[in-house]
Parts: sequence; structure tokens; C-alpha cells
Amino acid sequence: MIEVTKLNGQKILVNPDLLEVVEETPDTVVTLTTGKKIIVKESRQEIKNLVKSFRKDIFANT
Repeated sequence: MIEVTKLNGQKILVNPDLLEVVEETPDTVVTLTTGKKIIVKESRQEIKNLVKSFRKDIFANT
């Protein structure tokens, strides 16, 4: 899971396997494969880095 921050400051965990699209419009909108959209404070690049870090951790521990 990756931790992101909603616009109201609430921290949530998101399963990166469910990420379909991350776009900046100028807010960062994360669209999940379920169709749900979440607006977060992190930039598109920060989300990308979080997912890459998550994947590295998963593969390092197998």
C-alpha cells in the first residue's frame, strides 16, 4: 500500500495495483480500476515514486 494525502489532510492507503491513471489538472487526480477517483496533494511524480518504491520493497522481500 502507498500512503497519500487527500485535500482535506486525511492520510489514506491506496493499493497501487488498483491505480489506472494519475493526472494533474492542476490537482492530482488518481483514478482506480474500479472507476473511483481520489484527489490528492501529492504530485504525479511523487505518486510514481511511491509506486516504484513499493514495487522495489515487494521484490526485495521475495
